[in-house]
Amino acid sequence: MNYDAVVIGAGHNGLAAAVELASRGWKVAVVEAKEEAGGAVKTRELTLPGFRHDLCAMNLSMFAGSAFFNKNKDALFAHGLGFAPASDCFASVFRDGTWLGVSSDLETSAGRIAALSARDAAAWRMMFSEFGADAPHIFGLLGSPMPSFAAAKVAWKAWRARGTAWLYETVRLLLSSPRDFLDARFENPKVKAMMAAWGLHLDFSPDVAGGALFPYLESMANQAFGMVIGQGGADTIIKAMTGLLKAKGGEIILGAPVASVETSAGAATGVRLADGRILTATKAVIANAHPQLVFGKLLKPEPSRADFDSKIAKFRAGPGTMMIHLALDGQPDWAAGEALKRFAYVHLAPDLEMMSRVYAEAVDGLLPAEPALVVGQPTAIDPSRAPEGKHVLWVQVRVLPAEVHGDAAGEIHEKDWDAVKDIYADRVIALLERYAPGLKTKILGRSVFSPADLERENPNLIGGDNLSGSHHLDQNFLFRPVAGYSRYKTPVKNLYLCGASTWPGAGTGAGSGFMLASMLAGK
Repeated sequence: MNYDAVVIGAGHNGLAAAVELASRGWKVAVVEAKEEAGGAVKTRELTLPGFRHDLCAMNLSMFAGSAFFNKNKDALFAHGLGFAPASDCFASVFRDGTWLGVSSDLETSAGRIAALSARDAAAWRMMFSEFGADAPHIFGLLGSPMPSFAAAKVAWKAWRARGTAWLYETVRLLLSSPRDFLDARFENPKVKAMMAAWGLHLDFSPDVAGGALFPYLESMANQAFGMVIGQGGADTIIKAMTGLLKAKGGEIILGAPVASVETSAGAATGVRLADGRILTATKAVIANAHPQLVFGKLLKPEPSRADFDSKIAKFRAGPGTMMIHLALDGQPDWAAGEALKRFAYVHLAPDLEMMSRVYAEAVDGLLPAEPALVVGQPTAIDPSRAPEGKHVLWVQVRVLPAEVHGDAAGEIHEKDWDAVKDIYADRVIALLERYAPGLKTKILGRSVFSPADLERENPNLIGGDNLSGSHHLDQNFLFRPVAGYSRYKTPVKNLYLCGASTWPGAGTGAGSGFMLASMLAGK
């Protein structure tokens, strides 16, 4: 079977690349090892019939703000895409029984902050007003290949519009740790903790350089636009993308593991499937996959590529993740207040010291004594995901060791995740119970995915790393996945990478797939 391009992996980045190329007249096939498209964006009845759980990704705000969506939104909606907006976006609960949260109404958010600190409320308003001018330049940079003329043009326009001082401040933002960034702007520890919790969605504890950007962007973007989840499940974007791809003449081949990338004279020429079929690609083979899988398993070593292969082998994973999915008889009764039931996300990361401790324990191979939790309440926004009157809870445990060497609390002695996961999930539920008394009595069903389970489900999540590689400065921007190869090319001619391991990194924005396809089709 002959194609212009073959895409390995039917995650959202691979599908975005395929849709864009098909819309430019390319003959495209997407091959996926699993019987289901989606990668880390899947929705299943994991606990009980009628309860639909987002396996990994839940927040689709990045997709809703992406260049791919902006170009294709009418067609995607025609193919069944549905969004459920949340105006009460995220909140943090604290040890003293209080909470602080951000809603899309500025006066509401600022009023909550003002109750803690009038100075911080003024700083929040100032930051939000500046965000309106900063956002086009920052998102323009994140939406440009790295490096590229487009990125340089964004920087030039930003300098013309905002001046040299603004450029210096933006560079400081990109390099700052969350603690340094927040300490310079706010005084109340609860305001700082509320924003810093976003750093742990990636792999940024409060004192890791380069970690300030994501808390800043998420806090301000939620304030400006609210949050978006998928109507009926996060897989709404996958269903719409696959429908659109087929409408444009593209093919999707499911249940078809790739055994190898075929090469000739140093160039990729197609893929060989596990069943022996060969799909030829005259223009491009695009791997929406972790580079260690591509260059560690799908390609034979080549002496001319030894330096690149060595660097890819050292590409560092972020910490592991656990997902706990609960079917509930009712919403959690948050001790801090009934209003928390309306929020899409509730963070259990009450202070910066705790976030630093959790991260240090995890990277040392220890099960954190008090894990940081991201508690998603999708049925508060979209009741269709559960039977009437029932609810689902999405609990992401951040951060965990890929390999267990011990327990910071000294209570768990097993070292294998298959033996550990349910015991540790009990610790997580007990922590939730402290903040939402009575939760245990509402649990109708539970499904736990340890870091090892997540890698089994999706081999790109090495060690349960849902980021497909650490986002620390030495593996970000020009260095993602390695220096000299941040523009999706590889040393193998016609073989390209996209996905979370490439710029601009993890998330549902489909940026790498869309940018790569735009570059290829523009040749």
